[in-house]
Amino acid sequence: MAGGSIELAGVSKRFGDATAVNQIDLTVAGGEFFSLLGPSGCGKTTTLRLVAGFEWPTSGRVLLDGADVSAVPPHRRDVNTVFQSYALFPFLSVFDNVAFGLRYTRTTRAQLRARVGAALDLVSMTSYASRRPSQLSGGQQQRVALARALVLDPKVLLLDEPLGALDAKLRRSLKVELKALQERVGITFLYVTHDQEEALTMSDRLAVMNTGRIAQVGTPREVYEEPADAYVADFLGAANLMEVSVSSAGEPATVKLGEVVLTSSHACAAEAGQRAHAVIRPERVRVEPHGSDGPNRVPALVERVVFLGSATQLMLRLATGASLQALLHNDGERVDLAQGSPVHAYLPADALRVLAGGPAPVAASTVEASLAS
Repeated sequence: MAGGSIELAGVSKRFGDATAVNQIDLTVAGGEFFSLLGPSGCGKTTTLRLVAGFEWPTSGRVLLDGADVSAVPPHRRDVNTVFQSYALFPFLSVFDNVAFGLRYTRTTRAQLRARVGAALDLVSMTSYASRRPSQLSGGQQQRVALARALVLDPKVLLLDEPLGALDAKLRRSLKVELKALQERVGITFLYVTHDQEEALTMSDRLAVMNTGRIAQVGTPREVYEEPADAYVADFLGAANLMEVSVSSAGEPATVKLGEVVLTSSHACAAEAGQRAHAVIRPERVRVEPHGSDGPNRVPALVERVVFLGSATQLMLRLATGASLQALLHNDGERVDLAQGSPVHAYLPADALRVLAGGPAPVAASTVEASLAS
């Protein structure tokens, strides 16, 4: 199988007065695992449907391998889609579900059996060929849906939150398998999800979407460690966002958090005197004994200690009134901190970034992280 490239050129989609996708420019290389990440209503599924042909753009062009397919119906595009609901036929066997699309092509019976067998083998479902969907687990049904999509040899596979209906443990195992499968077949995967862990785990690159626009595109490491703005920082993983005033926007940048001066090794997009956000990931925060001396150290009080197994989560209240989350990895040493313990939070300059903009939006990841804790 060969991968197909995708290009969206100035694509917009409006439903009446509502704009679901707003002037998107995006290129996905052939053979790439690319994810569209964002909260509900951000336009990611509409973007996927535009590539599939289930929706046509109000303006702009959709190109597959350089050919404009904006007005081409879905069945004439060399793409296939895997939905969250699986959409298997309950009255057909696993074999016949996978073979369904092939029966409408010029394929001999021998070729059909060979291709279906290869597709089932690809997803480790050969021994279940005679079963009905009702006799399969959720994860097995998802594998069948993948086999049914792959058996037609599409250049692009579109996946609309395909792991959303599965339990957490099964999702974790299938994430690894899905990425390995994509590397094995070599076709382009365009994956839609609101789960930032899925996007980080599987993607070669990803786009974070916000209100119909693309906020940032990059590799998982780039977007996680170098967020373009407070929205991206807050949505992609847990992030500490603190409102600060910019003293110097050069490199290094200096800001004031209350009366505390903090230094960042990275340049700041905001100008001196402007309000901005300092952001640091919880795993980069260092918790030191109260009274520790040195730059980028802020006195704090432990408000909550949560044991997570592989790590301990600390919720701190800084002397400035801001809240801060720290993540201490379980390395065998016991964390002897309790609610009310005075400490100093050390915010390393290389881990601290200053992002321009006003108050940060509350992204879904923040809510989910609070519930999980």
